This record gives sequence, C-alpha cells and structure tokens, in this order.
Amino acid sequence: MSNDSQAQLMRAEWNELPMRVGVGQLRKPDPEYLRFLKQIGVNDVIFNFYEYDYEDATADDHPLTGTKEFSYEGLLELRERVADAGLRLHAIENVPKSFYDKVMLGKEGREEQIEHMKNTLRNMADAGIPIFGYHFNPGTVYSTGRSPVRGGASGRQFHLDAVENGLILDREYTEAELWENYEYFVTELLPVAEENGLKMCLHPNDPPVEELRGLPQLFRDFDSFKRAMDIEPSEYHGLEFCLGCWSEMGEDLDEVIRYFGGRDELFYIHFRDVIGTVPAFTETFVDDPEGNFDTYEILELLFEVGFEGVIIPDHVPQIVEETDGRNGRSLTVGYLNGMIESIRRQRLH
Repeated sequence: MSNDSQAQLMRAEWNELPMRVGVGQLRKPDPEYLRFLKQIGVNDVIFNFYEYDYEDATADDHPLTGTKEFSYEGLLELRERVADAGLRLHAIENVPKSFYDKVMLGKEGREEQIEHMKNTLRNMADAGIPIFGYHFNPGTVYSTGRSPVRGGASGRQFHLDAVENGLILDREYTEAELWENYEYFVTELLPVAEENGLKMCLHPNDPPVEELRGLPQLFRDFDSFKRAMDIEPSEYHGLEFCLGCWSEMGEDLDEVIRYFGGRDELFYIHFRDVIGTVPAFTETFVDDPEGNFDTYEILELLFEVGFEGVIIPDHVPQIVEETDGRNGRSLTVGYLNGMIESIRRQRLH
C-alpha cells in the first residue's frame, strides 16, 4: 500500500472515533512523557511548534529540524515515535512564526514562504497527520503576569491597563492590511489542504482585544470567525476552538458552539476556563466554580451538536512549582474523562 493510501485509510479510521480527551502542547517526542500520557488514559496527542529552536535541534532529540518547512521524513518519524508509545498524532498545531511571518505581514518574500508552507501541508498529509491547527498572529500570546488561583496555584493573567507601551513590531498595522494578508494565506493554502485531505483550523488571538501595541488582533470575536470561514467555505477549514479565548471574549458560548458545531466547523477543542473577560482575566482550573462557564454544560452541548473530535487541556495553572504542567493536565484529563463517560452513559438511557 502506498504512503498516500495508508494516510487516507488512517484518516478515515480516525473520523469514526468518538469525542475523547487528548493532550497538547507537546514540543518533542520525549519517550518518558509519552509513556506518562498513556498511563493517565490518553490516546491522542497534539504537538505545538509555536516556539521551538530548530536551529539547535538534533535528529535524536527531535525529527523536525527544518528552518523553512517540515520534511515528510521528519513528520513521518514524529508520527511513528508517537505510535510506538501507543498514541495517535492527531494534529500539528502551529509552525514557527518564521515559516510565514512575511505572509502575515505582507512583506517581501511572502511568495517563497507560502510555497514552503504548501510543502509542509503536503508533507503533513502524506505522513498521516489529519489536522493542521494554526494562528494568524504576527505578535504573540500576551500576558501581564500571573495570579494565584485555588490553593495558591499560579494562573496566567492579562490586564489591559498593565500592557507595556511601544510597538510590538516595526510599525503600526491596520486591520485592512492584516485581513488582506489573511485572505492571501487562506486562498493559497486551503486548496492544497483540500487536495491532500488535510484539515486546517484557526485559533483565536489571545488576548482577544481589538488592538495590542500597534497590532490589530483580528480573531477576537464571533463576527471575525464567521468572516474567516466565509472566505473559502470548505469542509477542510474550521476552528481550533479555544474555550478559554472564547470565554475571555465574553461571547455567548451556547450560541457560538451551536453555530459552528452545526456547520461541522469545530475540529478540536482547547479546554481552558478563565475568571473574567477582556479587559482583565485570569486562567483557572476547569473545575473551578468561579470560572466563566460550566464544564458539564459545555460537554453536554458538544455531544448535542455532534462533536466527535479531540478535547485537550489548554493552558493549566501551575501546581506546587511544577514547570511542565503535567499535574494540571493530569487533573484536567481525569476530570474531563469522567464527565464525558458520565454524559455518554446518560445518553444511552
């Protein structure tokens, strides 16, 4: 069987799986950490390459060492290392911004970058990876500090009044510029994704404010995501639905989930709760009664709209001075697994 046929068969099998809990934010296929994930009941993982120093990476440490694109061989080895641990590589979430920063900003050299991005998408699909999650933020995920939550655990915090002065980038950019650049990105890449059976999904700006130090935050509300999905309507383009960001926006989660869920545009879910909405919020545990939403109600709603993808813990509070988040993710995985099993059994009766 050819590599392409194997990849297609794998994606078809995965499409038959039910809603389930995975873990994301992985940077490298560390065997000990993969074994830990399997032991806590996880079968799906998502790698996030938003920040990674590829120039110093070695093949032994990480199979992805490209500085302009990811090779088929590297992506295949990554998936096989994950499979050797009894896990499925469900998605690649983000590539380094240096892969497409000129695309996002409309700078000279964007044509070369978009061709490298097309190669990366083809290679993901050929390697049997079904989803590419992406952001369109040439800035950064911006925080203004950390704040204690339950029991003294440390949660990420944002307060608009505490944002530093000065530009994030070389100059101020307009919304019109960034929308034009985004439309170029989508219209160039989505046909490649469709041709190769790879799904693409968009993450919100975080924090979802109108503007941050001279840089518009395009994907900050319901209307902006409707506009993004309407550029090139496709079954291969949807949302990397970050509950934390949508909660920060103050949008009606019931309405949003019904809207995009009814269009099969929820590809996978970041499960994170926060206390407060923009202009000020603090990330907290998904079982915190002070959080913005009711986790059980959200899961019931996801069942109702027919969501059958992967749910991953997103940012989690730091517990007892840990550095890798495994304690917070273990708590979230167990909590969500228990709730999903409870709802699933109730729906059988």
